[in-house]
Amino acid sequence: MDDTSPSLTIEGRVATITLRRPKVANRLAPTDLLALRDHVATVNAMPDVLVLRFAADGKYFCSGYDIGSLGGKAEEGATSFGDVIDAIEAARPVTIAAIQGGVYGGATDLCLACDFRVGVPDCDMFMPAARLGLHFYRGGMERYVSRLGLNAAKRLFLTTDRIDADTMLQIGFLTEVVRADALATRVESLSAQLAGMAPIALLGMKRHLNDIACGRLDAQALQADIHRSETSEDLREGATAWKEKRTPVFRGR
Repeated sequence: MDDTSPSLTIEGRVATITLRRPKVANRLAPTDLLALRDHVATVNAMPDVLVLRFAADGKYFCSGYDIGSLGGKAEEGATSFGDVIDAIEAARPVTIAAIQGGVYGGATDLCLACDFRVGVPDCDMFMPAARLGLHFYRGGMERYVSRLGLNAAKRLFLTTDRIDADTMLQIGFLTEVVRADALATRVESLSAQLAGMAPIALLGMKRHLNDIACGRLDAQALQADIHRSETSEDLREGATAWKEKRTPVFRGR
């Protein structure tokens, strides 16, 4: 892995993947996709990690996939890119995209695959697939429709309009907007808030909410997770801490 590939750092219950190609607006090459896939797999295998953040160096968050690398091979195209983004959506921890600048093309889907998307006033986005002659993959279109609604998805895909941070917030692409100089602090605060929740309930509800949004809820799996939380030590700790007016200490069991 070269020194500009996405990096992974882990501090306690919080992991951060950072895009590190600012000279090319953090465009994603095929090797970057492999790194993202491997980093997500690494974090998934670490039960103590409850939050996974995506950040980027430089002016832009990410300008999407390196279209110039397409060579007609299936493993270099939209299917492979979509598989990696699907893996991000399915990541076990709660995910946050810290969007400090422009986000374009497939990178917009990377952000939509995250559970929270915190942006700044100067960020913007657009989806140029139709202008490039590229048909987007199923998972990405589903995320656009389930997160943003059909009308917004059609506008962004079919017109390739570029929209600003206010519009991104209005349609639900951003979950919140903060000043640029407050982005890091806000993301740290949100990370700490999420990392302090009861793991069984937090991660179970994240997964099932995503499934409900896509119309693929597994009712049996949901009931199993509800039962697990109702019989957990964490629930007893949460109830006791509430009565004692103290911060609970959850152990995920």
